[in-house]
Amino acid sequence: MTQLLVARDVTELAARAEQWLIELIRDHQATNSTPFSLALAGGSTPKALYQRLAASSKTSGIDWNRVLFLWGDERNVPADHADSNYRMVRESLLDKLEIGSQSILRIPTEGDDEAQVSQTALQYEIELKRQLPLNSDGLGVIDCVLLGMGDDVHTASLFPETTALRETSRWVVANYVPKLSTWRVTLTSPLINAAKQVAFFIAGSSKGPAINTLWHGPHQPELYPSQMIQPRPGELTFFVDKPTIEGLSVPSNNRMQ
Repeated sequence: MTQLLVARDVTELAARAEQWLIELIRDHQATNSTPFSLALAGGSTPKALYQRLAASSKTSGIDWNRVLFLWGDERNVPADHADSNYRMVRESLLDKLEIGSQSILRIPTEGDDEAQVSQTALQYEIELKRQLPLNSDGLGVIDCVLLGMGDDVHTASLFPETTALRETSRWVVANYVPKLSTWRVTLTSPLINAAKQVAFFIAGSSKGPAINTLWHGPHQPELYPSQMIQPRPGELTFFVDKPTIEGLSVPSNNRMQ
């Protein structure tokens, strides 16, 4: 199932996303003894969500020690670098929670060359295989994956015309992004699509052309990687604000709220 949740602005978007995610985690913790696995995204819109979760952490009814924090992708920078997705999440959320280090599975991207980054990706995949249950296809099942989307319709670090888009079996790979002249580590589309819940956070009028391409453009995942994200049998949710979809038609398979 796909649903579209439209907010007035980024502030309301973060509030609705917070309510949605808290309910997911609460429901899981009420019926499961295993941790709720949450793959995190970088970017300003997810950051607003993390700040809200931190502010309500004492009253949300969530046992944060029973949440396993993963990363959907990471830039190839040290953990204290200003561009680090890990640093952003740590400062906006994790530092505010009373949780142990066993709950945080960051991607340790400190290597500079292809061999080091590839080894990092492999080790992260091995760690996820230790932590996640498997589906019938042998893929790890993440409870929830949070995603952003770039103006070029990339998501995580699945950029247009890069080698990671052709991956069919690996869970995590090193991906060289020529237009940025840098390596990234990213979850692959097979792993993301095995998740129970996948949510895109897309805000701002500048993202209108990208989401129009995603919804209505030709199906060319090699050029528009976000088109690869089609979780089965999981659910896909788009959190967007009104400026993003101003003047756009909504796909008929979206349930609008």
